[in-house]
Amino acid sequence: MPAWHFSTLVIIVESMDLSDKQHNEDATPWRPVSPGISTLLTKSQARSWALVLDSRSIPCCIAPDGTAWQLLVPEPHLESARRELQLFEEANQSWPPALPATRQLIENTLPTVSVLLLLATFHNLTLVGLSLPERGILDLYELGAAHAASIRIGQWWQCVTALTLHAGPVHLLGNLTIGGIFIILLCRELGSGLAWSLLLASGTLGNLLNAWVQSPDHRSVGASTAVFGAVGILAAISMVRYRHDLQRRWFIPVAAGLALLAILGTEGKHTDLGAHLFGFCFGVFFGTAAEIMVGKQGRPGSVVNALLALSSGGIVVGAWWCAIVFG
Repeated sequence: MPAWHFSTLVIIVESMDLSDKQHNEDATPWRPVSPGISTLLTKSQARSWALVLDSRSIPCCIAPDGTAWQLLVPEPHLESARRELQLFEEANQSWPPALPATRQLIENTLPTVSVLLLLATFHNLTLVGLSLPERGILDLYELGAAHAASIRIGQWWQCVTALTLHAGPVHLLGNLTIGGIFIILLCRELGSGLAWSLLLASGTLGNLLNAWVQSPDHRSVGASTAVFGAVGILAAISMVRYRHDLQRRWFIPVAAGLALLAILGTEGKHTDLGAHLFGFCFGVFFGTAAEIMVGKQGRPGSVVNALLALSSGGIVVGAWWCAIVFG
């Protein structure tokens, strides 16, 4: 039905002079639609029902009745009008669907901020290097950066270690402030263990795929791949959780995430758009799976959350061990 049809119909039925209706009553009396359906309606309900009847080519008009309204139809169309409106009400009695129950956020802001501060502390370590016996001072930036050629020949750990490195203080500050907001929200939404696991997976796979689509000499560093993974995860959670309420607009949360990617993830001389985009896409994938599982089974318990958090930390430590030993 065209968008203008609604307003045109309302103008016609509301401006109909009742004297004209009475003038025609001798030929065809007009009756209120009543049995099974209330005679007195709100203006909004009367308009909606008038549209339903108009779509079925049943003539009708809306007439004021004190503080309420009546929907009138010619007597020969009375039964068909009642039937159509009853079918309409039955089909829409559970619409719009109730919003899902609000999920209480977990208070884990302090542990999340502590991890972010640990990331900042590690950045300071990369500036001075790491001294090892018989190895001298190691260049952690060189060992941990995601070098496409090295990743392609099996040095997978660079996909992880690159997430803990930053090109400079401005790069680090941006990830800790803007990115920290999304990470804190995600950890409160899913729990620290599950959130950090999904962030690590999104960032790691984003770097891995980016290494295969970039030229062999491509290098990248930064937690922003995981940050945009967080944006994708949050967008997917909203998309899945409110998919019934959004109806055909289910893509809006993801579109908003892509808009955020365009605003924050494409600026800067050394911005790695590919890594940001792939991190976001993997975030959407993992966020969709996580929200479906959490919706059915609930968030992980404290033990599972702790194991996931320890596993995430262990993967990062193990990746750096591989970088130092085999790099």
